This record gives sequence, structure tokens and C-alpha cells, in this order.
Amino acid sequence: MIPKIISADDHVIEPASVWQDRVPLKHKEKAPKIVIAPQGEMALDDGVWVETPGTGDKMAAWWHFENKRYQIKQMVACPGIPPEEVTMEGVTYDDIADGCYDPKARLVDMDINHVEASLCFPNYPRFCGQLFSEADDLELGLLCVQAYNDWMIDEWCGDSEGRLIPLCIVPLWDPKLAADEIYRVAERGCRAVAWSELPSWLGQPGIHGNHWDPFFQACEATGTVICMHIGSGTRTVQTSPEAPTVVTANLIVCNSAASMIDWIFSGKFEQFPNLKLLYAESQIGWIPYFIERADDTWHTHQWAQGENRIPKPPSYYYRNHIHSCFFKDTVGIGLLDQIGIDNVLFETDYPHQDGTFPNSRTVAQELFGHLQQDEIYKIARGNAINLFGLDFDE
Repeated sequence: MIPKIISADDHVIEPASVWQDRVPLKHKEKAPKIVIAPQGEMALDDGVWVETPGTGDKMAAWWHFENKRYQIKQMVACPGIPPEEVTMEGVTYDDIADGCYDPKARLVDMDINHVEASLCFPNYPRFCGQLFSEADDLELGLLCVQAYNDWMIDEWCGDSEGRLIPLCIVPLWDPKLAADEIYRVAERGCRAVAWSELPSWLGQPGIHGNHWDPFFQACEATGTVICMHIGSGTRTVQTSPEAPTVVTANLIVCNSAASMIDWIFSGKFEQFPNLKLLYAESQIGWIPYFIERADDTWHTHQWAQGENRIPKPPSYYYRNHIHSCFFKDTVGIGLLDQIGIDNVLFETDYPHQDGTFPNSRTVAQELFGHLQQDEIYKIARGNAINLFGLDFDE
């Protein structure tokens, strides 16, 4: 039996009013707002998606923020649509399911999908809110971060009776401001933050050294889980300029692998022994090799570690600090004894094009329904309850 699922990775398409309703009057013109305009074109440029405004008859909802323009795309707002019908075209709110942006409609879709609770990553600000770190006016950027978090807590999650789990973003350009925001939202019940797998890919310092320590300390002190969605380093792995985008789609897990190894050898788990991480949508089948390889280099490459050598083998830090979630990974299920049954969570990825709505119970049954009932329970919901401290049955 598959119990009601707690999905550790879904997404929200932000309503048009999120920022216009919350930023001070003097910032409204440059703050994010929706403008209906012709669909635009999209292309990968050095691993980064670039959008060009169009001139045709088909309309899309475009987010305008300072001088930046991004359209809402069908592929991120298409629950239950067959893959062959999904496109990268821009859409309006009238073209997408209400559950993408309306919390009451989302709860209805969750009931259809055998889901009790859901952790939702941002869409428009990108997976860890990195859009606002690119603001020309960082005062406005900070206000946008805070407005998003207030909306997430008050409106998206507020009336859901705990079924919608708050996930905040932080100002990625200043670790002290990031720490302040963690403390602020923690007082309001938020215990999860969307952060970048590879902050150096965003032009910020990496996790080695002490730059991010105020942020890490705040997360540890408040029991806030650092949640890193695949692709939250903004860049993607591209083998060559002429390679099709499907190559990038297959290689994007390399971001998560690089991040995990970076964290393990950073020494941050020794410095902050109660810190917890979640890798979202990365799947899990790749983990055993990288952990085995990390243990081997820890033993044999001592010359490369010097005084920065971590005192325990990498597998120790993985088991005690790192979680990952999946929804398409028969290989990973076959390697659960090496990955660790307590380190994996299930997800549905609603409303993205490769999500499992409305068939998540059937997908879960096919993936791990053959396991012992206590193991099924852990993957479907128990590990999420423990990781995020949720007020659901254990």
C-alpha cells in the first residue's frame, strides 16, 4: 500500500499580484509585473536560456522586472498533458491549470494525485530566487525576496492546514542579509530555504572558506533545510554549442553531483554538525558511485587534501546530512541499500511536463511498491516528515 505522499519537490507558478501587492509604491514600476504580449523565442546561449520578444498573434504572459523580460512557458505549467503535446511556447494564465497558481485549486489536484503535502519551489524568480540577485537595484531585490516569502507563507501556504509547506528564498548577494531573512521567516514557521547547488556559478563565492557561514549558522540554528533544486546553479552542462537541448537535459544531474562533492569536502558538516541538505529532482541512482569514489579519494589522495582533510570519510557526512528526492529512477531503487533508505524522498514535480500528475500513486507503486511496508512509508512520507519536522503522523 502506498500511503498519502508528501512530495518534496513541486513548483508554483506565481500569481501576477505577488510583488505589485507588496512592494512600496516607489518601486512598483520596476518590480515584477505581468504584461500580456506576443509569444517570444527561446534559445540556449552558453548553457543559459535567453528569451527574445516576439511579434506574432499568439499571446503570452510576460514578467517585466526592471529591464528583464521572461514569459510563462507551457512546459512548466502543464500538469497531466501528454509529453508529445508539450512545447516551450509562452502561455497566459488562461492557458494553464488553476492548480498551478491558486492554492485552493492546488489542494484539489493534490487530492486527485494521492498527495497530502507539498514543498513548492519558485518558478519565475528561478529555482533559488537568483533572479533578484541580478537586480540593478539590490534594495528592490531584497524587497522582492521578502515579498515572495510573505506571499509564500501567508497566501500560498496560509490556509492549507500544513498541506502546503513553506519554502523561502534569500538574498544571494549578501550572507548576512540571507541569515537575517532565515531568522525572520523561521519566526513565521518556515523551515526550508531554496538555495543554489553551485553559488559560484551565480558569480558568488563558493562554500569553501567562511563567506557563507552566517547563512549556514542561521539555517542550523533554526533547523532550516537547505534545498537545492537541479539547475539552481543557473548554468547547465553543455557539451558543445551545436548540441541539442536534450543533451543538456540528460547532463543536468552533473550539477547536483558536483554540489554534493563540494559540500562533503568543504568541512561545513564538521563546522555545522546539524546542517541538513536536500537535492531536489536530481534522482538518486548516481549517488552510490560518487560516494564510493569520494571515500576512495579521501583514503588515497591524502596528498591532495593537506590541512583541509575532513576527519571522517565522505560516506559518513552523506548518511548524516544529505537527502535526495526522485520520481523516475528504477536504477536508484535497485541501489537503495547503498543509497540509504533514510536518505531518499519521493516527489511528483507538479506542474512540470515530466511530473507524475495525476498518476503519482501508480508511479510510486511501480517504482517501490515491492519493498517492505515500513520502507515504502519512509520514502513516500516518513523521511519528509522527519526532515522538515512536519506535523503529520509518523
